[in-house]
This record gives sequence, structure tokens and C-alpha cells, in this order.
Amino acid sequence: MVRVVFLHPDLGIGGAERLVVDAAVALKRQGCSVQIWTAHYDPTHCFSETLDPDLPVICVGDWLPTSVFGYLHALFAYLRMIYVALYLVFFSGVEYDVIFCDQVSVCIPVLRLSRHRKKVLFYCHFPDQLLTQRKSTLKKLYRAPIDWLEERTTGMADMILVNSQFTASVFRETFRSLSNIHTDVLYPSLNTRTFDLLATGVQGLEGLLPKGTSCLFLSLNRYERKKNLALALEALAALRSNLTSDQRAGIHLVVAGGYDHRVIENVQHYTELRVLADKLSLEDCVTFLRSPSDALKVALLWGSNAVLYTPSREHFGIVPVEAMYCCCPVIAVNSGGPLESVVDGETGFLCEPTAEAFSKAMKRFVTEPQLYRDMGQAGKRRVQDKFSLQAFSHQLYGYIVRLTQ
Repeated sequence: MVRVVFLHPDLGIGGAERLVVDAAVALKRQGCSVQIWTAHYDPTHCFSETLDPDLPVICVGDWLPTSVFGYLHALFAYLRMIYVALYLVFFSGVEYDVIFCDQVSVCIPVLRLSRHRKKVLFYCHFPDQLLTQRKSTLKKLYRAPIDWLEERTTGMADMILVNSQFTASVFRETFRSLSNIHTDVLYPSLNTRTFDLLATGVQGLEGLLPKGTSCLFLSLNRYERKKNLALALEALAALRSNLTSDQRAGIHLVVAGGYDHRVIENVQHYTELRVLADKLSLEDCVTFLRSPSDALKVALLWGSNAVLYTPSREHFGIVPVEAMYCCCPVIAVNSGGPLESVVDGETGFLCEPTAEAFSKAMKRFVTEPQLYRDMGQAGKRRVQDKFSLQAFSHQLYGYIVRLTQ
């Protein structure tokens, strides 16, 4: 039995966390012994699979700060993961064969200190240094050693996987010194069994939506500015201006996504979006939800005419895959991961990141009721063919076995 330990910074409910949980579940089904180690875990703010006692989640180092007065997030993320790695190697007594780590690579040198050298697989969702802005000289100086460490320590892994061809190209462009290192693409999968179980007892949306809602759009993303959630609101406003009063009456948008009160940006951006909705006179046709349950998320996906996926240059993006499996077409920005998951004109529409372009695609679903049914069925077939948990499981297990040989 291969023993695998997952190391992840913060086991919340984002796309990276979804992949880690799916990977852990997949390897467990392949007969591996699996544990997840993290610096933060909240049983009230997590994916349901992590509540299974047969999938141990060990949280250490949560007493360490995540920032100082809202600053130095990256530095403390590094320190917290170094602490987790040190605890695992020197104090836990846990025996393992392979470490699967992601997001923060600085823990890899610490893992190398193990008395018996173990293999390390690093999964790159996207280079961390590209996820932050450097508007001041001070910020540039602060990030310089962190960026250097990211590149240097990423190269210490025994195997590197990426989540899309797009990320693979960005990886090569960003980490110039690692150009000789081969990276394989392991697309995130969908644990369709979980979705099927939730769908059998899918809850209704009565009481959540206004009476008379005939066309529902859904934005599903974390409350972060880089996700460009404002585009969904602006597109809705543009759509309403091009519809008759009767058509407008049945249109509604739900903005739902991960929200953590500990994250200042989540709190601020949620407020910003509500203010924008009021400014655009959308207060009666938009519903905001924070950290919806898995059951409610599935109900929303099944009940929506289309998902609005607004981030640009998204690394992969699991939401379009989840939507397509639930027979829900996707309107996404024509860059990054959605170019590999969404088939334009078949399972949804790929658009420029403008309110006008998104509203034109949205109008198709208002005026052509059959369109979302046809695209929805095509989307589900695509997920079953290309992004199944079975295919993901076999591919990942193959990498784990290769590392242990």
C-alpha cells in the first residue's frame, strides 16, 4: 500500500482545495493510505468529503498569524507551511512514501530533511508570483526573495504537474531556470459520484428566488477582485437594457461563492459588489450568497440557464466543468483554462471580458429556450469523456506509482 500525505496551506472551499480533496479521494479508492495536512481547517467551512473520518485531516500551526495588520500574507503563508512540514518530518511519527504538495513550494526543502528521503510531487495551479500586483517599490523589494524562493524550491520537486496546457506555457515563461524540467498536464476532475448523490436529493430554490423567475444566471466564484465578479453585474445591466419589460421581469442573477470572514478582501469585495448592484439598479434582480453548501450549489447549477464565468487568464477553473456536468451551459472569458474546457458554440460561449459581449451571449438563452437544453446535454457528455474522476484517478495513481519505483 502506497502511503501518500497531502500538504495544503488552507483547506477551505476554493478550486485548489477541490482538486486536493478529489486527488485524496481518488488515491484512497486506488488503495493508497491517505492523509491531508494543512495549516488551517474549519469543519464548518469545508468540502463534505473532508468530514469523512476515513479521510484524516490533520491541522497544525493554525496558531501562527496569517498576516500583520492585513499585510505580509505571502510571507506568513510560507512560514506556516514550513512549520507544517517541520512538524510532519520531525514530530509526527507519520510514515509516508510520497508527499503531494501544491500552492506553496517552500516546504519542499524541509521535506528533504527527512531521515529517509521521500518523493515529492508538486502540483502547480499557477505561479504564485503572478497572482499579486507590484505597484510600489516596497512591494517589489518584498516580493523579490519570495519569488526567487518559489522558483528555486519548485525545481526541487521530484515531479511537477500542472492543471492545463495554459498553465504549462505560463510555467515555462515564468520559471526560466526550470525550462529543462518536464511538466505533465493533469486536468482537475469532477467527483461525479458526489454530484449525483447531491442531485438525487436536490433541494428546490423556492424562497431563494423571486416568484416568476424564468431565466436564471449564476456566477460562482470566490469573493476576490481578480475573479472580476463585477462583470457579471455589468453584463446583467446591459442585458436588461436590451430586453422588453416582460422579458426583464423573469431574469435573475445569483452571485455565490467562497467567503471567509478572516480574509479582508472577501469582506471588502462582497460589500463592493452589493454597492455596485445598487448603483446599477439591480438590487431586486440579484441575490448574493456567501459560501453556499454543496447541496445548494448543485441545486443552483441544475436550476440555472447558464453560468457566468468571469475571470480572465484563469489557470483552469473547475466551475465550468461542474456546470457542464449539471447540464448548465457556460459563458466564460475567452482566455486561460476555459479554452480547454468549454467548446465555444457547443457547450457554451467564449467571450471577450466585456459587459456587451457577455450580455449578447446571455440574451441567446433568454430568446432561445431550447439552446440551454442542447448545450447542457453536450456539456455533460464532454465532462464524462474528458474530465471524469476515473480518468483523473488512473492518471494520478500512475504518477504516484512511478515515483515509488
